[in-house]
Amino acid sequence: MELLDLLVQYPLTFIVGLSVLVFVHEFGHYSVARWAGVRIEVFSIGFGPELYGINDRHGTRWKFSAIPLGGYVKMFGEGGGTTLDENGNERPLTEAERNDAFHHKSLGRRAAVVFAGPAANFLFTIVLLAGLFSVVGQDRPLAGVGEVIDGGAAAAAGFQAGDRVVAIGDKPVHWFVDLKEIVESNPDTPLVFTLQRGTETMTLAATPRATGEGAERRGLLGVRPDPSQIETERYGVLEAMGVAVVKTADMTWQILVFVGDMLTGNRGTEGLGGPLMIAKLMGDIAQVGFDKLLFLLAALSLNLGLINLFPIPMLDGGHLVYYAIEAVRGKPLGERAQEYGFRFGLVLVLALMVFATWNDLVNLQVVQFFKDLAS
Repeated sequence: MELLDLLVQYPLTFIVGLSVLVFVHEFGHYSVARWAGVRIEVFSIGFGPELYGINDRHGTRWKFSAIPLGGYVKMFGEGGGTTLDENGNERPLTEAERNDAFHHKSLGRRAAVVFAGPAANFLFTIVLLAGLFSVVGQDRPLAGVGEVIDGGAAAAAGFQAGDRVVAIGDKPVHWFVDLKEIVESNPDTPLVFTLQRGTETMTLAATPRATGEGAERRGLLGVRPDPSQIETERYGVLEAMGVAVVKTADMTWQILVFVGDMLTGNRGTEGLGGPLMIAKLMGDIAQVGFDKLLFLLAALSLNLGLINLFPIPMLDGGHLVYYAIEAVRGKPLGERAQEYGFRFGLVLVLALMVFATWNDLVNLQVVQFFKDLAS
C-alpha cells in the first residue's frame, strides 16, 4: 500500500494541485486579455502534445497537454506585427487583426494583462485563506510557555515550560500574540504576570529586557510559544477576509526575507525545494487533512505569484520591467536586447530548476540511495 501511495497518490495530488494553481495564474492573464480586446488562441494546462481539448465560441482552444508541469495562454499577435498565412509564410497583420493583437494594445493594457497572472494567484490565496478561516478556523497559539530561554527575564523570574499566562497586570491575556505585544511595548518595565501552572494559579514579577535602539527598542521576555497549547478560532466572513489579507502580507514578507537571506549568504540554499519536494509535501499533507492541503495550495499560489513578479526576463516581472523601460524611453527596447534578455532569463530559470531538483534528490536521499547501490 505504501508503494501504491508513492506511485499513484503523491503524483496525482501534485498534478491536480499544480494544475489548479496554473489554471488560476493563466486565467488571470486570460480574463484581463479578453477585457483588453485581445484574441486568445490557446489556453493550455500543461505543455507538449494535446491530450484533450475543445474550442469555445470565441475561437479559443482549451486543452490539457501531456506534460503537466505548467501551462500557457497563447495570445494573438504576441510576436509583433506579423502572422503566418495558410501556407506557413509570414505576412503583415490586417487592420482588423491589429485590433485583436496583443502587440498592438496600449502599454497600460499590455502591462495589465501581464500583471494579472500573479495578481490572480495573490487573490486566490486571500480567498482560499478567508474560506478556511471562516469555515474551519485558524489554529493560533495560546499564551502558553513552550520553552524558557536560559538567561532571559522569564528564566530569572521562575517561568516554567507548560505555564499559561492568563493576565499581565490587570489586562487579561489569551493569545501568545497578546503576550508578545504587551512585553515588547514595555522594555525595562517591571510587569506582574498571572500564570496557570497545572491546577495552581500564581503571580510572578518579571522585567522584559530591552533590545534595539530608538524606534526599534522593544522588550524581550525570553519564552517561546507552546505548540501543545493551541486553540482554533473561527471568523465571520468579512473578518476572515481581513485576517486573510494580513496573513497573505505576512507570508509574502517571510518569503522575501527568505530569498534575501539566501542572496546575501545569511541562509543556506538547502531549504530551496523543487517539484519533487513539493510533490512529497503535498502528498504528506493530503494524508493529514484536506483543509491542510488547501492551506498549502494557498501558500504555493502565493509563491507562484510572487516568483513570477521577480524582475527576470521570461517571467512576468521581466516583461513588466521591459514595459517600464518602454514607458520611460517612449519606445520598446530593441528586439536584440529583448532577445538577449530572454536568453539570459531562460538560462537562469533552467539553472534554478536544475539546482532545486538536485536539492530535492539530496534531501529525499535519492542520491545516497544510488550511491549505496553502487558501493
